[in-house]
Amino acid sequence: MKWPKYDQLRKQLETKLTAHSNNKRSLIGIQDPKAREVLAMQIVASTRREDYYQLIQLRLIAAYRADPNHPSFDAERAVAFHMKNGDIDEAGWLIFLMTHFGRHATSGWLRLRDVYGRLGEGCWRWTDVSSDPSAFADWMALNWQKIRGNFSNHRKYESMRPDAQRSVGKAVADYINWIGMQGHAHFLSDATSRSGNDLFDTLYKEMKVCSFGRLAKFDYLMLLSRYNLASLTPNSAYLSGATGPRAGVSLLFTGSTTSLESPNNLQKMLDELDENLVVGMEVLEDALCNWQKSPLEFEHFKG
Repeated sequence: MKWPKYDQLRKQLETKLTAHSNNKRSLIGIQDPKAREVLAMQIVASTRREDYYQLIQLRLIAAYRADPNHPSFDAERAVAFHMKNGDIDEAGWLIFLMTHFGRHATSGWLRLRDVYGRLGEGCWRWTDVSSDPSAFADWMALNWQKIRGNFSNHRKYESMRPDAQRSVGKAVADYINWIGMQGHAHFLSDATSRSGNDLFDTLYKEMKVCSFGRLAKFDYLMLLSRYNLASLTPNSAYLSGATGPRAGVSLLFTGSTTSLESPNNLQKMLDELDENLVVGMEVLEDALCNWQKSPLEFEHFKG
C-alpha cells in the first residue's frame, strides 16, 4: 500500500464511507469494495497534497529557490519564500502564474520559469508587469515561440499564441485590472470587508480573467488559501459547469458519470457525506475528479 503513514486514515475513510452508505445514503458507485478502497486512496492523495503545502511553509527556503533563472527554482517554494519575506504581491502574482500555466506532469514548471524569468534575462516581477502590462504583452508576442515546456493537464486548452482569444498577455492584463494598482493585500482586505461570510464565493463570482474558467478559479483561490494570503474555505464543490468533479460525484451517488441529477442535488448529497468524512470540499472535489477517471484501480495524478 502506498504511503504507510496515511494507512490509518485510509482505513478510517473506508469505514466512514461504508457507514454512510449503509445508514445515511447509498453510495452506489462504491458498492464494489475495490472502488471504495480506491476512492479512499484518492481522498488520502488529496489530503497529502494539502499537507504538502503546509510542510513546505514550515521549512527554511533559500533565496535561489525563488529565482526563476536558477536550476533549483521551484514555484511552490518561491511563493512560500515571498510570503516569509512579506512580499504579498510577488506571492500573489506567482500564484496567478502557477494557475495559468499549471505544473506539467513531465516538464514541471518549465513554461512558467521561461516566462517569469524572461528566458534567462531577468524576471517579470509584479512591480514591473503591473506598472506596464503592455511591455509584458509585447515581450510575449516577440518571444512566445522560444518558451519551452507545456501547460498542465488542467490548462491544456490554453495557447501561447499572442493572437489567441485568451492569450497570456490578455490574461495578465485582466488579472492586473482585477487586483488593481494598490496590490494584493489591499484587494484582499477590501474583498474581505464586503464579502460577508463567504469570501471564497465572492471572489469566485467576481473573478474576471479571460483564461480562468470554473477549475482555474477554484485552483487559484485554493492556492491563496494554502499560502495564507486570505482566509478562504470553499463551501461548495462548484459542480455547475464542472466536468470531472461533477462526473465523480454523480458516479458516487448514482452509479453513472452522466446522470441527470442536478448540481444542486449532488452538492446536497456531497454536503451530507462531508458531515461524516470531515475532509472539506477542496479535498472531495479533487479526489472525486481523480477517482472517476479510474474507479477500480488507484492512479496517482500529478499534473
